[in-house]
Amino acid sequence: MTFGTIAVVGLGYIGLPTAAVFASRKQKVIGVEVNTYAVETINRGEVHIVEPDLDMLVHAAVTEGYLRATSVAEPADAFLIAVPTPFKANHEPDLSFIESASKAIASVLKPGDLVVLESTSPVGATEQMATWLAQARPDLTFPQAAGEASDIRIAHCPERVLPGHVLSELVHNDRVIGGMTPRCSEVATSLYKIFVEGECVITNARTAEMCKLTENSFRDVNIAFANELSMVCDKLDVDVWELIRLANRHPRVNILQPGPGVGGHCIAVDPWFIVSQAPEQSRLIRTAREVNDSKPAWVLAKVRSLIDDLTTSTGKSRRSVRIACLGLAFKANIDDLRESPALTITGAIAREFPGQVMAVEPHIDVVPADLRQADVPLVGMTEALLADVLVLLVDHRDLTAQPLCLRENQRLLDTRGALQLR
Repeated sequence: MTFGTIAVVGLGYIGLPTAAVFASRKQKVIGVEVNTYAVETINRGEVHIVEPDLDMLVHAAVTEGYLRATSVAEPADAFLIAVPTPFKANHEPDLSFIESASKAIASVLKPGDLVVLESTSPVGATEQMATWLAQARPDLTFPQAAGEASDIRIAHCPERVLPGHVLSELVHNDRVIGGMTPRCSEVATSLYKIFVEGECVITNARTAEMCKLTENSFRDVNIAFANELSMVCDKLDVDVWELIRLANRHPRVNILQPGPGVGGHCIAVDPWFIVSQAPEQSRLIRTAREVNDSKPAWVLAKVRSLIDDLTTSTGKSRRSVRIACLGLAFKANIDDLRESPALTITGAIAREFPGQVMAVEPHIDVVPADLRQADVPLVGMTEALLADVLVLLVDHRDLTAQPLCLRENQRLLDTRGALQLR
């Protein structure tokens, strides 16, 4: 099957790279995005997010006429929905962005079109999307009612990429494709085969949804073990970094590295989708989330302890202590602040020690709104190293490349075990 025009709804960290990769295969791509700044930026051949090589790919795609962004949905042959799926205050999934995207494309659908939900979603979200589309377009038939004979094909195909390696992994990773019918899966597979060099593995929509949630919950549980271990070791006066290195010499042990918590749109969010739908059966998944969500508070307590120790030994007042938080992104070497524990911790420290906190984040130029309200400036590493207390929250290469020489009466909390001291 051929696709004349492909529409990607949502031009964020997944949607824009996906649109650019399709366009690099000489496919006509329309990107639909409610953020007018993003639309204008992309149409200039530039990017509004940081991802290696994405700027060059977008520039080429726009210059050659294969990629164009708009804020209003237009007719296409395939629609990929890649919008956020956060959770509400009670950890219930928030599908409002998917609902809005569905209603936005409904008016331009025609018989034979394919709609793929890429957004990581709770089980049943693809069927819910199909219901919203059917309600908006009663003149068309959909798989939930017409089966294989439906006018519109519906499938779920979650991304499984690592920030900082998105373009490569979009192409080379396997894709799980779950159609609402076998024909839906077949058509969706032909779409992804335009650029996917990995295997396209077919299943049903619900299993595809659960697969992505399972992958991220598995990772979350393993991270929780490492984070809990770091807190146990701190209490027992054991070097957790040395301990993990030794334990990992066992041929069947591979403990991950602890950190200040877990961030990003996927791992910090997706396990709650399982918990919300099967609370009695997901006790381990819930506990892992609670362990990882509690780590920022533990880090804050460690910072307080360092400040108390510093003021006791030097006679400095708590109000005169300067604190530098190193890194704000949710992981190393990217600019993504979504669900970032580093950002949460920095904000909490700034509220407790107003006017005493500075932040280093080499991948952003503008202070995030909550830190701006707390009067936290962005500074360079040279200025940050003059602080009394250093808190490494993200192991960016720019922050850890050089050995660190601590001054007398200077304190360090390295939540990633990444700094070399001399």
